[in-house]
Amino acid sequence: MKPLAFVTSTFAAAALVCHAPHAAAQASCSSDGTARPTALFERFISADCEACWADPATPAPSAPSTVVLDWIVPSAQGDEAPLSAAATNDAALRLQALGRQAPAGTDVALSTVEPPAHPLRLRVAHGLPINDYLGTGISLARTHGVTPPAQGWQYHLVLAEAVPAGSEGTLVARNLVRNMLSGTWNKREQLSKNELFRWMDNRPMRIPPGAQPQRLHMVGWVQDAQGRVLAAAQSVCR
Repeated sequence: MKPLAFVTSTFAAAALVCHAPHAAAQASCSSDGTARPTALFERFISADCEACWADPATPAPSAPSTVVLDWIVPSAQGDEAPLSAAATNDAALRLQALGRQAPAGTDVALSTVEPPAHPLRLRVAHGLPINDYLGTGISLARTHGVTPPAQGWQYHLVLAEAVPAGSEGTLVARNLVRNMLSGTWNKREQLSKNELFRWMDNRPMRIPPGAQPQRLHMVGWVQDAQGRVLAAAQSVCR
C-alpha cells in the first residue's frame, strides 16, 4: 500500500478566497461559519510502519471539536519504506517543533487551544486546483486594540487530505498531511477602530502526485513563542 500525495493552486486564487469568499462561492472553501477547534490531535506514523497505518486500534480523540492530523514521518529506508509515497519532511519539522523524536511506530501529540483573553479570528481558505497548485490563505484578526507581542506569533497552514475509513489501506478515517506552510507574524496592518490588527498570508501550495483534490482541505493554527496554540481553524467546502 502506497498512500497518496500533494495539492496546490495559484496566488491569484488564494487572494480571491481570502478577500472575496462569497463571490467565489462555488470555487472556494473556507472556515467561515464553522465551529472553532478546541484542540489539535496529531498522529505521527513512521513510513516504515505499514501496520500502523492499517491498525484498527489507532488512537483517536474523544471530543468532536478536536482536529485530527496524520503525519507520515520519513525513515532511513527512504523511498523503500512502505509509506514513503505519503511521507513528508514537514512531519520531521513538526516533530522537532514539538520536541519529539521520530517514532518507530505511531506517536500522538495533543495540543489544547488556549485562546487569549481578547478575541482572535483565524480564517483559512483555498480555491480550485490549477496546474497542480492550490491557492491557499490564512489570516488572523484581533479586536479591542490589543498590542501585538514583540516577538510575533507563528502560524502553520496545513494541506490535509481526508482519507475515508476502508480506503487506501486504512481502517480508520484519517486527515493525511500533504503540505505545510509556516511563518511568523511580527508586522501588523492598521485597520479600523473595531478591528485594529490583522495578519495575512496568501500562497500557492503544490498538490503532490496521487492526492485526490476533492478530498483536500486546510487546517491552520497560530501559536505563541512558548508553543501554546492560541487559535485554530479548518476549512469546509460548501
